[in-house]
Amino acid sequence: MRSVCLAVYLLCSLAVAPIETPEPDERIAVWPDRPLLEKSDDEVEYKNIIRIKKVTRPAVEFYKSKTAKANAPCVVIFPGGGYNILAYDLEGTEVAEWLNSIGVHAVVVKYTVPGNQREAALKDAQRAFSIVRSKAKAWGINPEQIGALGFSAGGHLAANLSTNYQKLNYEPIDGIDKFSCRPDFTVLIYPAYIYGEKNKRAMAPEIKVDAKTPPAFIVQTLDDRRLVDSAFNYTRALKDAKVDGELHLYAKGGHGYGLRPSVNPISGWPKLCGEWLKRTTQK
Repeated sequence: MRSVCLAVYLLCSLAVAPIETPEPDERIAVWPDRPLLEKSDDEVEYKNIIRIKKVTRPAVEFYKSKTAKANAPCVVIFPGGGYNILAYDLEGTEVAEWLNSIGVHAVVVKYTVPGNQREAALKDAQRAFSIVRSKAKAWGINPEQIGALGFSAGGHLAANLSTNYQKLNYEPIDGIDKFSCRPDFTVLIYPAYIYGEKNKRAMAPEIKVDAKTPPAFIVQTLDDRRLVDSAFNYTRALKDAKVDGELHLYAKGGHGYGLRPSVNPISGWPKLCGEWLKRTTQK
């Protein structure tokens, strides 16, 4: 009886144990008039995922790879969450850890939520990218090998940034805004909302792919039926613009898996992505 009670106690303890996330090497406020507080985000743990419910002070969080070579590439990560929350660990810090393990520096961006504030999020993304590029020398990053990686709504944000970098959506503030916010490459994992409101086979009007759009690596499953056209539309637009792109399409896997393993072949996407990053940044 004691052993049974102990087992139940241990299981309960595991169930309520808080999720531990790594600490960034540096944290920077995206906007100088909104400095970071020690605790500026509302976090909730739900089904083994840390969800940030409110970001009013956007942040850039830098994770330095201990195995990176000098002048290494960096990937700027935009977690998903429908523009209403951020899946902070599943699609943020866990991805930074993986990138660090393959010799790539990483940045997680806490962009404005909730309320589906896509325009505010794009401003955050533009400014965040310029910050990262301005820090390239200090952080040991190659300023010409900084990419954007987004999941779901974060995938839409990464695509939006990758096609709307020519003009800032806000008035320049300081010298940081002189640095380009154009990603050198783009990774979209089960991207969302890259389609028209009335016709999902039509491109979202804000996403304007052209010959100068960065090359992209895209991962999608067919059973993610509500959002699957996003990946198709972006891939088709890359083809029409004669921009390099890879679409990795799987039958099953659904949505919101991040890097976490499953029985489905989709779980092999990080290896393929790592190989693509290596090829793309060594050109």
